[in-house]
Amino acid sequence: MRYAVTHMTRLEYAAPVRLAKFNVRLRPARWPGQTVSDYKLTIDPQPAQVHEADGGYYVNEAHFGLHEPITQLQIESRFTVEREALPFFIEEADGPHLADLRERAMAMPDLSDLAPASYIFASPIAVPEHEIAMWAGSFLDDDMPVMEAGRALMHAIHEEFAFDSGATQTDTPPIQAFRNRHGVCQDFSHVMIIAARAHGIPAAYVSGYLRTLPPPGQERLVGADAMHAWVNLWCGDELGWVGFDPTNAVLADTDHIFIGMGRDYSDVAPLDGTFRGSSRQTMFFSVDVAPLD
Repeated sequence: MRYAVTHMTRLEYAAPVRLAKFNVRLRPARWPGQTVSDYKLTIDPQPAQVHEADGGYYVNEAHFGLHEPITQLQIESRFTVEREALPFFIEEADGPHLADLRERAMAMPDLSDLAPASYIFASPIAVPEHEIAMWAGSFLDDDMPVMEAGRALMHAIHEEFAFDSGATQTDTPPIQAFRNRHGVCQDFSHVMIIAARAHGIPAAYVSGYLRTLPPPGQERLVGADAMHAWVNLWCGDELGWVGFDPTNAVLADTDHIFIGMGRDYSDVAPLDGTFRGSSRQTMFFSVDVAPLD
């Protein structure tokens, strides 16, 4: 599948702010089965310089600053992407059992941004939670193959949790969403990450996009899509990182567009930054994922 992706973000401030600095994480990182072309980042007002670099984890970052006072900022990211279907053997694979997987992950002498050891321990948002660990322990055990464990976690969240866009905010702790059994893709992904790590499975947060289909008989709405999140589990050397989408109870496939991967949302947030001033900030955004095939 080929897609044209447009992501527009607009920030408005009630009064001028100064010395604003921003980090943008919207350029897709390289990922197997995905080819990106014609990437363009447009910023208004235009900064004097935009510096692009690798992020702290597996994510691309663009850094820029605006020295003049601003009351509004608009950022637009555009690119074309081609997604190949998930290799057929992944669907039938089992992977190592959890006890073996833990030993393999801890024994690997690698601390790179894709090394499993980077995704075993606590992170700023995905902190250990006893309740979540015990809940997952009711259907996971050391003799279970990792692919079976990933599916079990994914389906449990999908069946027990209700998608509710008004239930949580970006900074809502995962344990709150877990107890309420309500939330969005970010919440479900964090709960799954905490549960997986509690049982020794290296788990990462993936930021990306998901093709959405309109109701039967209706046209798709331009700009009505949004960023999506799912979970990558390290399933051993043979399978590597495999994407599990607990919001939809599917493996990440041709409908999933990969942007970046980190320990949790804080590593791959699409936009963050600082400014000097005390003005109220309001954010508007729209995302369009348009199939080209």
